[in-house]
Amino acid sequence: MSLNDDLIHAARTSPVVTLTDTEPAGIDLDALRQYRLGRIREQLIAQDIGACVLTTSYSIRYATGVRNCAIFQSHIMAGYLFIPAEGPVILFDSEPGRKTGASLGTIDECRDDVMLLSYMYGGSRLGEWVERWARQMADLVDAHGQGNRRFAIENAGPETVLPFGSHNITIVDAARIVEPARNIKSPEEILCMNSAIAAAEDGMWRMHHALRPGMTEVELWSHLWQANIEAGGDWLECRLLSSGDRTNPWQQEASARMIRPNELVAFDTDMVGPFGYSADISRTFFSGPGNPSDEQRDLYKRAYEEVHNNIALVKSGVSFQELTETGFRQPERFREQRYPVMMHGIGMSDEWPCVFYPEDAPRCAYDGMLETGMCMCVESYVGEVGGREGVKLEQQVLVTDDGCEILTSFPFEDALLA
Repeated sequence: MSLNDDLIHAARTSPVVTLTDTEPAGIDLDALRQYRLGRIREQLIAQDIGACVLTTSYSIRYATGVRNCAIFQSHIMAGYLFIPAEGPVILFDSEPGRKTGASLGTIDECRDDVMLLSYMYGGSRLGEWVERWARQMADLVDAHGQGNRRFAIENAGPETVLPFGSHNITIVDAARIVEPARNIKSPEEILCMNSAIAAAEDGMWRMHHALRPGMTEVELWSHLWQANIEAGGDWLECRLLSSGDRTNPWQQEASARMIRPNELVAFDTDMVGPFGYSADISRTFFSGPGNPSDEQRDLYKRAYEEVHNNIALVKSGVSFQELTETGFRQPERFREQRYPVMMHGIGMSDEWPCVFYPEDAPRCAYDGMLETGMCMCVESYVGEVGGREGVKLEQQVLVTDDGCEILTSFPFEDALLA
C-alpha cells in the first residue's frame, strides 16, 4: 500500500484504545513516537541546526510521548528536552516525567539537574539561573552538536538568549523546526486524531441531548469537558460556546447566560483529547422547542455552503494563494465579521499553516501548498455586524493525493438546513 492508501485507511478507522499513549493500545505507539522524533531531526538537518531545546508541553510530547504537568508547563517551564541532529535525546524533568521518559524508546537519558526558568522560582536571582542554564545547554552543544553552533530554542525570551553569545552559539527560533515537522501526519497520528474526534463527538452528542431552554451556557459546556476527561483526554483550549445574541459577534466565552427558547447555540470544541491530539469542530444547534426562523436558516445555510465549497478545494499540491483566490465568498455584508482564517492546520493543537481570506492576504498571507498527510480545519462564521445572531461551523479533514477525507462525522442540523 502507498502512504496515501495507509492514510485513507487510518482516516476511516476508529481504533480501540486505552486511556494513555504510554500503555499498549490498538495503535503502534512506538512507531508513532519514533516517526515524530524523526520528523524533528529531519528539520534540524534540513535547516543546518546542530540541536534544539524544546520547552512547551506540546513539543515535548510530540517528540517523545512524555506528558507531565502539561498545563503548568505552559506558563512555568518545569522541564525541557534537548534533541541533537545526531546523538542522545536528553530529558530534564521532575521525577514523574523522568519515570515516564525512562520507559520510552525516544529518550536516551533523563536528568534531574533541571533549571526552573521562571520568576516564580528564580525571583531576583533569575539571571543566575539563566546563566547556569545557558552553560548547561552550551556543554550539550559542545558534546553532541557535531561542531554545529546553531542552536534552536523554543519560546526563548531576551534574557534566555543573551548568555549564549559568550559561548559563540547562534540562536534560532525552534518554531521553525517544530511547525514544519508536525504538519505531515503518519497513519498512527491519524488514528490518534480519530480517537480525539470520537471523544469530542461523544461530548457533542451529550450537549445535543441535554440542550434545553433554561439551562446556562456553562452547564451545557460542561458535558463536553466531562466526555473528554472520561475518554482520557487533556483539556479544552478555549471556552467558545455562546447562545442567542451572544453568538454575534463570534468568540465570546461560555457564560452563566440562560439559554432561551428558539435560539441558536454555537460552539467550537478546541479539544486536546486522547493521545494529546486535537478535535477542532464547530457546530451550531437550535434550542427549540419551535422551528428556526428564516433568518436563522439563512445564516446556517450560508456557513454550511462555505465550509463544503472550501472542502472541495482541499487537495495535495494546491497552493495557499490558490485557496485564498478561489475560496467561497460571502456577500459583502458578512465579510467584516469573517472568521480570522479560511482554514488552518491541526495536530496536537492549532498549527501551521493558515489560509487567509482575500481581505487579509496582503497583510498576513505567506507561500506554501497543501501536502498529503496534512490535516486542516475548514472554518466559517456568518454573522452580520449588528445582526441578531451568527452561525459557526467547522470540519476537520485529512489532505490526500486526490482531495481530502473528512474526519468528523457529527451531522449538521436538519431543521436549520430545511
